[in-house]
Formats: sequence, C-alpha cells, structure tokens
Amino acid sequence: MTDTISTRDILRQLPEVFRRAPAVARGYYYYAIKNDRKILSLGTLIERNAERYGDRPAILYDDRRITYGELNAWANRIAHFFRTQGLQKGDRIAILLENRPELLAVLIGAAKLGVACAMLNTSQRGKVLEHSINLIEPHMMVVGQELLDAFDGVRNHVTFGHASPLLYLADTDTLQEPGEAPKDYVNLATAISQYSDQNPTLTDPPRLGETAVYLFTSGTTGLPKAAPGSHRKFIKAYGGFGLMSLAMTPEDVIYVTLPFYHGTALLVCWGSALAGASALAMRRKFSASAFWDDIRKYQATCFGYVGELCRYLLSQPDSPNDRNHTLRKMIGNGLRPSIWKAFKDRFGIEQVAELYASSEGNIGFSNFLNLDNTVGFSTAPYALVKFHEGTRDPVRNSKGHMEKVKCGEPGLLLGEITRKWSFEGYTQKDATEKSILRDVFRKGDAWFNTGDVLREIGFRHLQFVDRMGDTYRWKGENVSTTEVENIIDGSGETEEAIVYGVEVPNTNGRAGMATVVPLDAHRDIDMQRLFTYLEENLPPYAIPLFIRVTDAIEKTGTFKYKKADLKEQAYRLNKSDDKVYARLPGTRGYTLLDASMVEQIDNGDFRF
Repeated sequence: MTDTISTRDILRQLPEVFRRAPAVARGYYYYAIKNDRKILSLGTLIERNAERYGDRPAILYDDRRITYGELNAWANRIAHFFRTQGLQKGDRIAILLENRPELLAVLIGAAKLGVACAMLNTSQRGKVLEHSINLIEPHMMVVGQELLDAFDGVRNHVTFGHASPLLYLADTDTLQEPGEAPKDYVNLATAISQYSDQNPTLTDPPRLGETAVYLFTSGTTGLPKAAPGSHRKFIKAYGGFGLMSLAMTPEDVIYVTLPFYHGTALLVCWGSALAGASALAMRRKFSASAFWDDIRKYQATCFGYVGELCRYLLSQPDSPNDRNHTLRKMIGNGLRPSIWKAFKDRFGIEQVAELYASSEGNIGFSNFLNLDNTVGFSTAPYALVKFHEGTRDPVRNSKGHMEKVKCGEPGLLLGEITRKWSFEGYTQKDATEKSILRDVFRKGDAWFNTGDVLREIGFRHLQFVDRMGDTYRWKGENVSTTEVENIIDGSGETEEAIVYGVEVPNTNGRAGMATVVPLDAHRDIDMQRLFTYLEENLPPYAIPLFIRVTDAIEKTGTFKYKKADLKEQAYRLNKSDDKVYARLPGTRGYTLLDASMVEQIDNGDFRF
C-alpha cells in the first residue's frame, strides 16, 4: 500500500514548525539567495563562527577537540601557504585524505582563496584514480600517509600545473606531530607553521556562484565524472538542512562516519554543523559496534546516514542501552520504509530529516515536517513526467512535449533549470548536455533529468521509488528492484537484500535475482518459507527467479551496493561459500543449483 500524507499529518507537525520559526526564517534567507556575485563562501561561514563562537568545538575526532577559533587559524595558515605557491581564484587542488580534521582544514584554506578542491574517492585505485585526478587537471595534490601507496601507483600517469605539486600530511595529529615527508613531497604541516593565522585579505574574494569543490559521480562508462559544487551548495545546505530542517545550535553535535568525498557528509552534514556553530564529530570509518559508544562519548544529538548504515545498526543485538544516548535527530538519505519506524522506535529518534539530492543536480527535497517515509518537499520548480516502460526515457506527446503524471503515480523527476536553480553539471560538457532535457513543456525551456523515479504522496511531498536502471523487464512486465527489496526485507529471513535483473539464455528481458544475507548467520534461510512469503506478497513475474545466499554483500565507501559486479556474476557458482537457488520449471519453490544445472541454464535447456 502506498503511503499518503493527510491534512491531519500536516497539522500535527505545525506546533514544532512554529517552535522552529526563527531558525526557519534565517534558513530560508540563505537557502533562497539569488545573487551569484555575492561575497559569501565556505570561508565566510568559518570566519563568522570563529568570531562569534571561537571557543566552541568545531571538530571532535578521537580525543582531539578543535575549536572554531583554532580551525580558522589553522585554515588561514594553509591559505597563506597556498598563496605563496602562486595559487589563486579558479585554480584547483586534489585531496586524497581519509576522514580526519586535516581534510577539512585544507578545504577551508583553499576555499578562502577561491581555490577549488577535488574530493577524491579514497577507495579508488589504478586507472580509475588516475582518470579522476586528470579529469580536473589540478595544480597541486594533498596526499595523506594512509593513502600514499594508492597515489604512488598512479603518480607517473598524472600531471600537475605546479613545479612542486606534491603535498604530504602524516597520519597523525599534524598540529602536534607533523612527521616526516617522503622524497619529492612537501610536508604541508611543517610548511604552514611559519605563516600568519590571520584571515587573508583579498582584492577579489570568492563569491557565491564560484566553484568550491568537485565531487565525483559514476559515469555510464564506469569511469567517474567530476561535478563542480559552488559555494552556493554549502550555503543552501547551511540554510535548508542546518536551520530549516534541523534548527542546529551551538549545543548540538552531529556525528558523521560517512566519507567526506561524498556530498551527504561534506555538504549536508558539515553544512548543517556550520549553520548552528555546532560540533562535527568525525570518525575515520563507520563501525556498527562502536557507533553508540561514540554517540555517548561525544554526546551527539544528531547523526548523518546514507544507504544501509541504519540497517547495520538495527541488525545489532538488542541492548538495554539502545535508548541510553543523547541522539534526537538524524539526517541523510536512503532509509527504507521497511525499517523506518522500527529504527525510530527502537532507538528513540524524534526526527528523521530524510532528503533527496545529488552531487551534480539542481533539485533537492527535505523532510522539513518530520513525516514518515518521504523525502519531503522542495521549493525548487520540478515535474514528475511519464516515461517509457523498460527504458525510463521520458515520453513526448504528438506536440513533442512531455506529460506530467497524476498524483500517486511514479514519474521521472525533472528539475527546471533557471537562473536561481542553475545546473552546474560536470567538467565534461558532453556529459552535462546529456543530462539536460530541452523543450519539455514549452519551446526553449530546459530541465535537469535526475534519472530517478519518485511519486507524490500528498501536499507536494515525494517518495522515492527507483533509480534509473533499477528496474528490469520480465515476462512483459517492469519490476521495481526497490519494491521487491522492501518485500524481502519483511520476510524475517534476511538481514540484507539487493535485487537486480540478469540475462538468461533463450529468454527475453532480464530475470529477477536477489542476493541476500541471512538474518541469522548460524541458521540457513528457510527457502520454502521465503518462497511462500514472496508468492503471497508479489505478483508472479516479480518473484526473483534466482537467489544467491552469501555471508556479506560488497559495497562502496558510501554504503551503496556494487550491482554491476553482481549482475555480471549472475547465477554462476564462482564463489565457493555462496549458495545459489533457482525456481526451475515444473517445480514450486527454490532448488539449490549445482554445476550441472548451471550448465543446463547456460545451454538454454530450461524453459523459464
């Protein structure tokens, strides 16, 4: 049953909205600023907080406590160093650091000069890392000791626009222990020590519409695309998420374990912290077992989530301490409806600020009213349009225009490109143009194609349905992977489930396949019970034809599943510890496959 939002739901939230009215008003001012030439930037936000809340903690990391005053002074020394190296507004540097305070200090120092930072994915290696660096043609590169081997593997295949481009940061508290830099690297921690900690004075300071960061997104070729993010994106997150949604204050602490090369951590979570002059508690990497101890240690009031992080926490054994914490709110994206209420109830969370956004996009939604199972609403102009079944390409009518779907129907989300809602696109012009749809409703208009399908569930609130390509066509019907995953989630047999389409010889379309992790690692999944449950809750064409049972599903650094690898692996038995089951013709239920059965499938001997 589709969720709906009623008038009663809205009215129930109004008292809380009125309580937050001052923060909402301030937030909307920043969220709605139109003037791209306004002197307002990431550096401005840090300097303001340092002036007003200089003794308040800005970053908490392990046992380190860095105040806003200390962070600003640190960033100033970095800015002055970069300036002496000839860097100026419009130049670019690349950052290859894992989550630690040095990453943010370097980013702020560069931003104060108008130098944009490419936030490299720390899990990239080889050709992909080489491609990402060369894509933005950086002048200099900051490499952390923890990732030196990764960079050295591509060092001879990348070029820089500076005579001494390589900067090094030891994997220590570099304010106290700068360490020793390898040959050919400049030790950044040592180099900045001689420079002023005062705010730099510039004749042409950074402005709202200028690029602050580059974030990398997946490309259709498998190689990343670089999406420029302006200072405006920080300001929008500052106002929209930090003030309007969360009403952050200097007493708040937001705990973030997501990688800071990802927009949810960098823009949404950190932007929210800056809005309240709140503390950002960072952890190098997510740990489900350490999560609640960290929350209590830092007395965090909010945390940032993405993907399956909440599922990992929910799958931990129940504890009397499940509500023994200070956490009241959370912000992020990807919380499935199947675990939304269970997570809130178990851990006593008051507010889920679910959002929808993308690194490159011009459209974003926020669950401002704290309603369940919705990404919220947006003040940006958008449309949900009809799309071709099986392809997700938008439908054009006889006049060449697109048509909006009715309320409650799934539609392809488009964001109108205007002066206020500009589309910053990618560094590659052809990739940018491919994401723009023109003459959508009238001649001359332009819209960003998000590639995502959502539905309106009332009062302009949307619910996520699927990502482009996260459907497959089987038996003449389109199957939503997200919907099948949500059904499997409710079976009581699995801890994780991911669904996708795979090719089977002598069939049309793609057959459904699920890779699942058992709920109980010491007990096999009851496949007959699972089949009966799926049969009761899904149409026949949507029941996965294949199920792979594994002990873990590989993910990216941002907790997203590597579907491409699973699709290529399909139903074949190339992982010795996995079990693969199939609904074979003439049987009711799932049959455990062996090598001879897989060969028969490959030969087209079974008529599915």
